[in-house]
Parts: sequence; C-alpha cells; structure tokens
Amino acid sequence: MNHVPRAALPFALVLAVASCSGSPPDDDPGRGGASSPAGATTLRATLTTPTDIDLAWSAAPAEVDGWVLEFATEEGGPWTPLQYLPPEVTTFRHPDLMPRTPFHYRLRAFTGPASEPVEVALPEGELTPEDEDTGHAWLAPVTREDATVPGHPVAAPDEARPTDLEAAVKHANGIHFTWTDRSENEEGFLLESRVEGDGTFYGPIALLDPDVNSYGLITLPEEKHASYRIRAFTHGNASNTVTLTTGDEDAA
Repeated sequence: MNHVPRAALPFALVLAVASCSGSPPDDDPGRGGASSPAGATTLRATLTTPTDIDLAWSAAPAEVDGWVLEFATEEGGPWTPLQYLPPEVTTFRHPDLMPRTPFHYRLRAFTGPASEPVEVALPEGELTPEDEDTGHAWLAPVTREDATVPGHPVAAPDEARPTDLEAAVKHANGIHFTWTDRSENEEGFLLESRVEGDGTFYGPIALLDPDVNSYGLITLPEEKHASYRIRAFTHGNASNTVTLTTGDEDAA
C-alpha cells in the first residue's frame, strides 16, 4: 500500500465518512449476488442515476471492526479500495461515473485492535506565514525501529494492540502522531477519528502501510477538536460481488 498525506489523496482513499451513513434500501442484489461467506455481509447495488451507483449492506456483525469497499471495471479485478468505513455505516454512493461502463463491487471486512484514544485541541485560526515556511518532514509515514515490538498476531488483541499513542500539535491544522507497533502480521494501520459533537463512532481517515508508527495529519476545518486512535488490521471475508453498467450521462 502506498501512502501520501491525506490532503493529496484521490477520492478512492479520502476516507471522509460523514455522508455515508443510513439504512440500506430493499433492492435486490446486483448480478453476481451469490450468498456471502460466513461472517460477511450481502452487498446490494442500485443504479440511482445513469452515472451514480448506490451501494447498501446490512449492519456489521460483532466480530467486524469495519469495511473496505472495493471496485473494479473488469470482472475479477484488479480491485481498488474505494473507501474504508466504520462498522456503523451501511450505505455509500459512488458518483459521477464513466458512462456505459461496467462496475463491479465487493465489501471486505477488516478486524484488528485499536489503541486507546487521544484527544486533540488545535489552535483556532489558519496557518501563519511562519507555519507555512516551516518544514513538514513530520508528515511522512515512518517506521521508528525503537518503537516496534513485533511478535503478536492481530488476532490476539491484548498483545497486538498499538500502544503509547501520542499526538503533537505542530500548528493550527497539523498533528504528528507516534505509537508503538506491537503486531507482526498487520496488513496496515488505520488512523481513525471522532470529531467533537459529530456522533459517537470513530471513522477511518488515513490508511498506512504495515510497520509504520509515525505519521503527520493535515486536518480538515471541522477537526479542531477531535479524538484519534490507531488500529492495526487485517482483511477478512468478502461479500458477494455485484455488477452494474452505467448508462448514458445525457440520459435523465
């Protein structure tokens, strides 16, 4: 998994989830809607407009910590992560798609232990000229060898849980996170946040490579006061695959 600071991420990996909650409609599964594996969910898709596809699924079972929604434009892949989502989310819209193109979707569970959260309050206002002139090397994801304690599988949450999460405020919209990596088989880390006054659950906001334990975040305007945690994760079962072909963008 390659990673760049969130401010530069394409839509496929910008992990904002505020508009993705809700209840699934009663539509039938799309083509390829076979039964999902045990512990997974059933994915449904609706062509809401000629170039907008709405996806829906059931609430996550207790053993699932979240979902990654993946898509492909060829049957069988390659699959591209579209969004990492908290377990409470049950719908997603994939908008403004290429017309007359088949889109294949599947939903994969992810599981893994999360650290204890840290609360962050950023200074009011925007970056000063001095802030902008200061180097931002701290943004890069880094593996600090002195903060790695490998040897614990993600399936053993008490032993593999990331610890010592710290958040250093760098300026009015910058936070540098560090933690101790105690897992050995993670497929990556997810930085998760809960914005003050915006619901009760954490949502993924950044996807990081395995072994990373230092990362800088450029925050959004609504993240002046927020709680953060870091999760080591592995992927689990996939849902059924659904396929829909978009229509003509001029059709109404």
